[in-house]
Amino acid sequence: MGSDSEISEKLIKWYEINKRDLPWRESVDPYIIWISEIILQQTRVVQGMDYFLRFTRRFPNVVSLAKAEEEEVLKYWQGLGYYSRARNLHAAAKDIMNRFQGEFPTRYEDVLSLKGIGEYTAAAIVSFAWNKPYAVVDGNVYRVLARLFALNAPVDTGAGKKLFSELATLLLNKKYPGIHNQAIMELGALQ
Repeated sequence: MGSDSEISEKLIKWYEINKRDLPWRESVDPYIIWISEIILQQTRVVQGMDYFLRFTRRFPNVVSLAKAEEEEVLKYWQGLGYYSRARNLHAAAKDIMNRFQGEFPTRYEDVLSLKGIGEYTAAAIVSFAWNKPYAVVDGNVYRVLARLFALNAPVDTGAGKKLFSELATLLLNKKYPGIHNQAIMELGALQ
């Protein structure tokens, strides 16, 4: 196996050729990235696409989402299930208005502090929007790393999560973390 940077370069080249054309990939707007990531939790891309388009048409930014009534936010979420995701989005949008004057926070720690955002989503947002060097670790990344490093460590234990997180960080392309993260997730999703 080659060096970490060689692996990342190969991943990125593969991604450039094989990536799916998805509307949120065209954006570096942290709000758009955030909405797509929350919708895609527990939801397949094919199913989530229409919801994403409808939701972002009605709520195109943090201000519009924060000002909306919860009932309307839930109406636009109807059919996706896991309604706590919509309630958390709404609460976090209001929090952004209050704590960050309506500007999406740029620091990983601040993004992580928002309701409904965990380590994976915070890393996705800051790496895709601002190219910050935080490795994403989700089910797709677990699959890629498990095969790449011939691992069978359980991902549902503290030790397993720590191992995969360390490997993802080690492999992360520090110069292009956003595209690297997109690439490793896409490989896990498509292969």
